[in-house]
Amino acid sequence: MNRNDQPFMPGGFQVIPPAIKTIIFVNVLVFLLQNTPFGQVLTTVGALWPLGTNNPEGYSFQIWQPLTYMFLHGGFAHIFFNMFALWIFGAEIENYWGTKHFTIYYLVCGIGAAALNLLTTVGTMYPTVGASGAIYGVLLAFGMMFPERYIFLYFLVPVKAKYFVAGYAFIEFISGLGGRGMGSGSDIAHFAHLGGMIVGFVYIIIMRNEWSIGRLFRKISGAGRKKSGPQLWKGGDKKNDNASEAEIDAILDKISSRGYESLTAEEKRKLLNAGGRR
Repeated sequence: MNRNDQPFMPGGFQVIPPAIKTIIFVNVLVFLLQNTPFGQVLTTVGALWPLGTNNPEGYSFQIWQPLTYMFLHGGFAHIFFNMFALWIFGAEIENYWGTKHFTIYYLVCGIGAAALNLLTTVGTMYPTVGASGAIYGVLLAFGMMFPERYIFLYFLVPVKAKYFVAGYAFIEFISGLGGRGMGSGSDIAHFAHLGGMIVGFVYIIIMRNEWSIGRLFRKISGAGRKKSGPQLWKGGDKKNDNASEAEIDAILDKISSRGYESLTAEEKRKLLNAGGRR
């Protein structure tokens, strides 16, 4: 079998794409290590401690913590719901963007969430753990990429993704302003969640517009012509993106002969959209 012949659902959709599979594996492994005799030390060293914290044990912020805190969790329910949400909302995003882009986005959102959390918890005593900031970034991406998709709230009430995400962002903002999200001892780091969404939004806007120092210079100098952002970041719910049956058949033939990874980003997009219509 060709190494590119990965299992996927209709439309080229892999059930558990590589990045999500790896993220879940690492999180579960670390969680198991947290429940060993060395778990307390691991959690203490890897948790995100506030800047200027004043606690009897002398724990403090370290440069690696904005990365390591994402792989630590406070209990089974914490890791289960985080990983479940990562799979539910992230699988389609990774299939649409590709593993490399998704991995970078996930880590950027998690680190960005840590940055906002640090700004809102200066001088407090309580550390933060969990992948929730990065997960909220993934949720934001789903809402931006597939705004017209329906999400079933409590598995019963259908809500369009764009409204679902906007509602969650509003709730996190209000909850953070309520005081408990400002580092007063809450079990929920609301501003970390909001930070993941804000950083995710900025990241996607930058990618859509292909912003860079070089392009900014050309724009100021008047050189070059404006290009539209890469279709990869535009979203997959536009009706005019639909491919014909002949195009889909040609793409499927290409997968059979050369593997799914041989497809271009445009072909993957068309195949994913076709899968969503079936």
